[in-house]
Amino acid sequence: WVPLIRDALLNNKYTLLFQPVLEIKENRIAHYETLIRMIGNDGKLITPNNFIPVAEKMGLIHDIDLWVVNKAIDTLHNLPEKYNDISFNINLSSHAFQDTALLPLLKEKLYRTGIQANRITFEITETAAIANFSQTRDMIMNIRDLGCRFALDDFGSGFSSFNYIKEFPVDYLKIDGTFITNLLSDEVDQTLIKSMIEIAKKLNKKTIAEFVESKLVLDLLIEYGADYAQGYYIGKPSPELL
Repeated sequence: WVPLIRDALLNNKYTLLFQPVLEIKENRIAHYETLIRMIGNDGKLITPNNFIPVAEKMGLIHDIDLWVVNKAIDTLHNLPEKYNDISFNINLSSHAFQDTALLPLLKEKLYRTGIQANRITFEITETAAIANFSQTRDMIMNIRDLGCRFALDDFGSGFSSFNYIKEFPVDYLKIDGTFITNLLSDEVDQTLIKSMIEIAKKLNKKTIAEFVESKLVLDLLIEYGADYAQGYYIGKPSPELL
């Protein structure tokens, strides 16, 4: 995988897919999550679970993170005018927030493109947040000072979630999809989702529910007061925006 990762970086063999996120109250697509794929030698797309662990182990992950930031901001900059109110949710690895090159790159890209920083939301997993809490928190605060936003991904999947959201400067809580999969039939999941949404509201944070795969699930989330929904019912990852 190492030669393939290096070749993809050198020869632009990565691409982004975009999965729509529904703003429930306004019933409109407000965000797209950007998802990296490697373009294989046969032209087929390779999912990140195949190459990201190797990139992390071999020290190549920083180059991939910076490629994603570059590509996502350039894509925003080149979108037609009708997408001027659309924002991107950008996934970064757990190593990105220890990378001293990230903040200067972000400042330079925002300045050169003129993209409003609030159109960019970085997603960070709870595991990544906890791993280097103090350093990661400092980096997030510096990036938020530019105007970018943050979402805590996989919220609820770790036992320490409720402790860390008190201290972590994020704007969105992205509810882990495992709580959504059986939402229609599992009363425990229903209770937990209601609690997460209520806590988020008390903390002035928005909630994003993943794995929304039917209208019935969406209707239940609307009833509970979720702010955003994402999943195959809303739209699958695609090279094109809706």
